[in-house]
Formats: sequence, C-alpha cells, structure tokens
Amino acid sequence: MVKVARLFTIAGLCLFAGRVCAQTATAVTKPDNNGVNVYYVSNKAPLTQQPFVKLPVGAVKPGGWLKKQLQLQRDGLTGHLGEISIWLTKNDNAWLNKEGKGKYGWEELPYWLKGYGDIAYILQDKKMLAGTKFWIDAVLNNQRPDGDFGPIILKGDGNRDLWANMPMLWCLQSYYEYSKDARVLSFMSRYFKWELAVPDSKFLKDYWENSRGGDNMVSVYWLYNRTGEAWLLDLATKIDKNTANWRQANNLPNWHNVNVAECFREPATYYQQSHINADLDATYNDFKLIRNIYGQVPGGMFGADENARKGYTDPRQAVETCGMVEQMTSDEFLLQFTGDTFWADNCEDVAFNTFPAAFMPDYKALRYLTAPNMVVSDAKNHSPGISNEGPFLAMNPFSSRCCQHNHSAGWVYYDENSWMATPDNGLAAQLYTEGEVTAKVAKGNTVKITEHTYYPFRNAVNFTVSTAKSVSFPLYLRVPGWCKNAKVSVNGKAIHADAIPDGYIKLTNKWKSGDKISLVLPMKIQVREWEQNKSSVSVNYGPLTFSLKIAENYVKIDAKTAVQDDSHWQASADQSKWPAFSIFPASAWNYGLILNKEHPEKSFTMIVRAWPKDNNPFTNANAPVVLLATGKQIPGWKIDEYGLCSVLPQSPVSTDQPRTTLAMVPMGGARLRISAFPVVE
Repeated sequence: MVKVARLFTIAGLCLFAGRVCAQTATAVTKPDNNGVNVYYVSNKAPLTQQPFVKLPVGAVKPGGWLKKQLQLQRDGLTGHLGEISIWLTKNDNAWLNKEGKGKYGWEELPYWLKGYGDIAYILQDKKMLAGTKFWIDAVLNNQRPDGDFGPIILKGDGNRDLWANMPMLWCLQSYYEYSKDARVLSFMSRYFKWELAVPDSKFLKDYWENSRGGDNMVSVYWLYNRTGEAWLLDLATKIDKNTANWRQANNLPNWHNVNVAECFREPATYYQQSHINADLDATYNDFKLIRNIYGQVPGGMFGADENARKGYTDPRQAVETCGMVEQMTSDEFLLQFTGDTFWADNCEDVAFNTFPAAFMPDYKALRYLTAPNMVVSDAKNHSPGISNEGPFLAMNPFSSRCCQHNHSAGWVYYDENSWMATPDNGLAAQLYTEGEVTAKVAKGNTVKITEHTYYPFRNAVNFTVSTAKSVSFPLYLRVPGWCKNAKVSVNGKAIHADAIPDGYIKLTNKWKSGDKISLVLPMKIQVREWEQNKSSVSVNYGPLTFSLKIAENYVKIDAKTAVQDDSHWQASADQSKWPAFSIFPASAWNYGLILNKEHPEKSFTMIVRAWPKDNNPFTNANAPVVLLATGKQIPGWKIDEYGLCSVLPQSPVSTDQPRTTLAMVPMGGARLRISAFPVVE
C-alpha cells in the first residue's frame, strides 16, 4: 500500500520587489525521507524514517473557526468538566494517591486531561494551565519506587490493568513538549523498565488494555527517540506480542467501535520497528475491512453503534464520539508514519462532517452516539435498533462517561497536526485551517507562516512568510484526493506544478519575509452512490458532505435522570448551568432526491452565504454554503418501533408525492440530518 512517488518538476523565475528568485515547483506523492530533520525529534534507527515529523505542542497556533471551536470547548464542557464529573474530583481520587488507592480513578482523568492540557498550552489560558500543572505534578510526584504509577486496578487473576496509564503517558508527552520538564523522561524510563519486568502471562491481558497496546507502543517510541535506550525496543516488541491480533485477514479482535478506530493502526505502528510490509498492509486492511461491512455511509466513519452487529449496516447506525476522536488521532499518526495523504483525507472527512454534530453548538453538552441519518436525538432507549440500552442519543453533559471526557482531544490534536516538519528540513501544510506555524527550517532559521482561509467552506488558502532573513527550504502543500487541477501562485505569479490528487505541491524557493503563496483547491459537487447500502446517495462539495436541513426543536430535559447507568457527578454540579436536551424534528425529513441521471451533479444549485460573524460555521443557521435540490417525500419511510428513522428503502423509490425544493446544509452542522438519501423516480 506504499505509494510510488511521481515527480513533475517545473523550474522558473518569479519577479518580486525588483528581484529575481529561482523557484521550483514539484508534484510529489510525499517527501523523500532519506534524510533526517535535524531540528525536530524524529525516529532514531533502526526505526523507519517518517515522511513527516510532528511539531512540538505550541508550534501551531489556530485562528478562525478552529480557534473558535477550542474557545467554545474552553468555555464549555471541556473547560469546566472538573465542576461536574465525579471522576475529576480531588476527593478520594486514586490519581492523587501514591499507593494508587481511591474510589475514583481510571481512564476518565487522562482522557480529559490529554485534551484539556493541550488546549491550555495552545490558548495560553492561565486557569487551564494551572489546572493542568496540578494533575501533571501529582502524577509525576506519585510514581512508586518500583516505577509503576496511577490507580491500582486488578483484573482477572490479579493482573494489573495498565490501560488508564496509556492516555496519561500521552498527557506527560505533551507536557514535556511544552515545558521541557526533564522529570517526564526519567519518569517514563522508570515506568517502562517496570513494564518490561512484568511477565508476559500477566501483561496486557484485560480486554481494554489488550486491544489498545498500540497506544502504549507510541509512548515507548516517543521516549526512545529522545533517549536512544535500546531496551525500549525490546519493550515495544513485548507490547506487540501481547496486544490483540490486528493482523487478521478477514476478522478483527473485537468489533467495538472505539477499539477499531483506535487500535487498527497498531500493526503500522510496529512496522516502524519490524520493517515488515505485511504489518503496514494489515492496518490498511483493517481500515477497509470494517468499512466494507459497516462503512457504507458518509462522514468517514462506520455504523457500529457501540459494537458492530451483522445485518445492522444502515446509515441510522451510529458511532461513539470517542470513536470519532480516536479515528482522527489514528489518521494523524498514520499520516506521519506513511506519508499517505489518504489519512489526511479521512481525518478531514470525520472532522468536518461527523465530529462537530456530536455536540451542542456551544459545546456545553454532547451525545454518546451520532449517525449519518439521525432524525431524533432523545433520551429514550432505542435498543435493539442501536446497540446500546439507555439514553444514548440525548445531548447531556452529565452522561456518557467515556465520551464525556475523551472528546476534549479531537480539535486540539487536529490543530497540532495541521502542520508537520519534513525530513529535508522543510514544512508541510497538511490540514488547512486559519492560523500560524512557527518552526525551524534549513540552517536553523526560524520562520513563521500565517495561514488565512475559510477552508473547507471555501477553496482558497493563502500563506504569508515571516522570517528575519531570506532562507531556502521546501514547503509542501497537500492536494486532497477529491481535488483536480489545484493551482498555486507565489507573489501573484502562477506556478505550474502538474499537481496530482493525493499528493503534494513541493515549492522550493529562497523565501523572504512578506512572500505570499496562494493555493486554490477547486471544489465541485459530486454525488456518491452507496451500492451496498440500498443504492443510496450522498452529496459532496470538496471535503464537505451535505445533509437535509431539518428544523430542530430543542427540548430541555433532566440531565441527572437521562443518563447511562455508570454516570456519576459531583454533588455541587449545577444542572441549571449545564442543561441537557432532546432534539426532535420540526419539519419533514423523509425525502428522496431527484437526480439528473446523466449528470447528477447538475441536480443542485449552490448558494454561497456570508461568513458567520461568530466564526462558528458548524450550525445550520450559520452554514456558509447551502445546496438546493429537488426531491419527493416518501410516506412509507417513517419513525419505526425503536424510535429511529426506519432503514433506507431500496433506490430507486416510486412515490406519487409532488416535487419539492429541498435545502441541504453541511453535515457537520446538522444535529438532525439525513445524509444518505434514497433516489426517487
């Protein structure tokens, strides 16, 4: 599955400010990774050299809509979960106890902290920085003499459960990148020596840790690349050996949606050490396997609810908010490991079309499950229509114990991976968003590149270079797989590069302060048929998928009763400050689309609207782009006995209802939506 590089080079001249500069534009599938970036930590031998290197936390500063999402999280549930969640209480919390004892303490704290802390570093919020430091210091100071740390939870035959430590290690890694606190390296080294001494018969045997050993391996490689301690590679091999088998040709170790989204990358992670192509291929196979069965739906994910079940493949099947975060995280890692832009495309698909709709627009509540076709979002039990028994569709800040905490990392990890360093001491723009990156490039020069764009709602991305002195370095601009005829110009001069989808435009130039680069990614309306899902269709414009605009009726509910069984909260938690809602449709939703058979893309009229003043495009009211379509109502397509929209009718559908004009909005802003449509005659 490793792509073969294709090269097209155009050398030319650009005239700017009275000076002539040599310039080269090259279309490549990924950077040449024969070199090693000398300014940022990348893989040490014998690990494979990554095509891309993650920049330290804080190197990328968001702007525009992405900064707005992080600010909403800060002012919403992420920033204030410590006032609600019992798992974040400082009373009887095992994370604050050196012996690892306490009533409260498992995955919830590190799940929350890995996003909360990184948002604090990015936004430089003093309150959040202080809160992060409190928990980080507690973990570092409470390491036990043998090297172990964290809550002592025993499973099975007295085996030590190590799962919760894995996300906490990620919190420590981010903290180190931000602070350079040397305590982190010695702490992790002592812990990994302790892990290495645990007998295989007792190592990673419980369900969660067994599935998720790849997360532990990421941290081992992170430390190895900073210390070079060879024994860490022995630990990585031990982890791979004792982790669930994600290398099966036609099966997965389990079909839990979060495990799949999080753990399918484990073989590719170990590939960095094994150098065995079959390991890399296994990760690609896992991605395809679940989507071939359950992924015949728009939005980048798959219809597994909590656990995928045979026969339940309709787009009304959902995915956990945790699963969205973990899929985006996996995509970001795999982009580093492989250089394959396929992973960036999938990350954007989830981020733009699925993830934002899991929250209230103010990020003060979220729901456990979100589906591409979702016309009711309430607190009722919809089992067995979905694979969960309980109020899993309501927007509730008091419920969904895992997603309640784990959602915090989605947008901030997206920001951190929007730019990456390259082995040839250059930079790559990966996930386009307003903001800026400050980084070292060739000869140790520090440059800042400011990015201005309304992408993905507009097709233009503009960059301005700031540097103390002129410096030559390569700049890579990603070309998404859906994009044909990408165009780039430097200082107003068009540069011909024969840009290829699923690749990069590599600009090599002696850059000076004030240089401007403009990238245009032409977007077209495209209709995708899901043949294996009743021949339904979805409608895309560039990376955006569109949903039927359904009027949404928000009804306040009791946040403390409409919760899953294991939800708990602090006695002082104020429900009036953190309301919960059911959402019901206030307009008809059961429509099919009428399409031009020869040119289905001509079935739609686009309306471009003003950019929202509050910088939040992920609401129906603020939608920067709206499509008008023609359709007919399908009377037989109704709410079924489980309280869900019934499964899709087979297309084409005959109906005697009159034609009507339908408005379609970006899927990511639609809390109620039909995104996979029947086709009507």
